[in-house]
Amino acid sequence: MEKIQLGNTPLTTSPIVFGGNVFGWTLNEKESFKMLDEIFERGFDTIDTADVYSRWAEGVEGGTSERIIGKWMKERKVRDKITLITKVGSSMQQGGDKNISKDYILKASEDSLKRLQTDYIDLYFTHYDDNKTPVEETLEAYQQLIDEGKVRNIGASNMSAERLQESLNAAKNNNLPKYKVFQPEYSLAERSKFEGVIKDICLENNLGVIPYFSLASGFLTGKYRKEADLEGQDRKDMVKAYFNKKGLKIISTMDEISRNHEVSNAGVALAWLIQRPGITAPIASATKSSHLKSFQEAVNLKLSEEEMQRLNEVSE
Repeated sequence: MEKIQLGNTPLTTSPIVFGGNVFGWTLNEKESFKMLDEIFERGFDTIDTADVYSRWAEGVEGGTSERIIGKWMKERKVRDKITLITKVGSSMQQGGDKNISKDYILKASEDSLKRLQTDYIDLYFTHYDDNKTPVEETLEAYQQLIDEGKVRNIGASNMSAERLQESLNAAKNNNLPKYKVFQPEYSLAERSKFEGVIKDICLENNLGVIPYFSLASGFLTGKYRKEADLEGQDRKDMVKAYFNKKGLKIISTMDEISRNHEVSNAGVALAWLIQRPGITAPIASATKSSHLKSFQEAVNLKLSEEEMQRLNEVSE
């Protein structure tokens, strides 16, 4: 499988990054190991997680995803073959305050390293901005972690254009580590949170971009055709916002394109992202082996200019 360079980092990634939010949430440890084995065998060797995953699952504490991934990497002896991404800044308690102070990052990183059973993180993200810590202080924490060999590269997620630009300026002016990858919410169903100033900053600074919610929490798979389909689903609250005229028009257009190529709607949605300017690799999750078929479809699918234009227009 062709590997893609992650922005200005020396890291490479598979064309799709596997989202580890499902580990410990919709998949238990045994199921997670099975999924990790399969994605690795298929060549998808970049895994994205966070210290807080999967705190939202009933009866499951934050850090569970990291613990599962760490145990799997150790048992399979594959740490050196994985591009490992995790994050810091979101509270480990539901409703808690976000925190990217130096002291918090240094403590949280040690906790993540222990759960992951590794001595280094390939790419460490500011998960959420607390909008109060001086950007220099946050970058100084990362500098210390890089100097200690515990972090190799840094990135940012869910950060405003203003704070992202301020961070990039501070890195340049103070000889501090620079964010090299950005992680926005971005999909056919939600383009406004990335396109515009944030996208321009990423392009101007050659930041790698790995968007999350690439399938709009499952809406773009086409399995939810009416709101009644959401009953009993874990992602009901996330998906119901897409049930509007625009969302259903996107699904209709994808239906036609997927039929023409004999692929799934998910494959089309991921292929659109892979082919979008400025996107390095979308993040996507799976809970069943059958879901991984869409990953392969997306990697192999080449949407025509006309198909890309149709999807661009219907999703604007």
